[in-house]
Amino acid sequence: MKVRSIAIGSDHRGIQLKKALIESLKQQGYQMKDVGTSTEESCDYPDFGAAAAKLVSLGECERAIVICGSGVGMSMAANKIKGVRAALCHSVESAEMSRRHNDANVLALSADQIPTDLANAICFKWLSAEFEGGRHARRVQKISDLESQP
Repeated sequence: MKVRSIAIGSDHRGIQLKKALIESLKQQGYQMKDVGTSTEESCDYPDFGAAAAKLVSLGECERAIVICGSGVGMSMAANKIKGVRAALCHSVESAEMSRRHNDANVLALSADQIPTDLANAICFKWLSAEFEGGRHARRVQKISDLESQP
């Protein structure tokens, strides 16, 4: 299944990487929904991580990419949204496995630690990798079941 619609959001520290990824992904035919931020003025990453993740949760976008300085805050914010499995990835291999074994539907990236060329490679691998299902589906279901627990 070819992913087509991607939400993307960043805070002020991730805006330059976000702009580069939007351009690269659009060139490959992906439909991008930019949820902000649109300036380098200091802002709060949870606002944009949650906005992108909600579009996935609501089914308005198939996947999302969220970017902040470390990627940690964005992944934490996105994972608070029901139905979201956000993975902070620093390598092509971790991005691939987050899809194959964990069915990650949100990718978190570190603008401070990942150069643009590597971020592009991570995104393309993450978008093309398929969930393997099988024994992994049982484990992903257990993650989903945690959403209803206190």
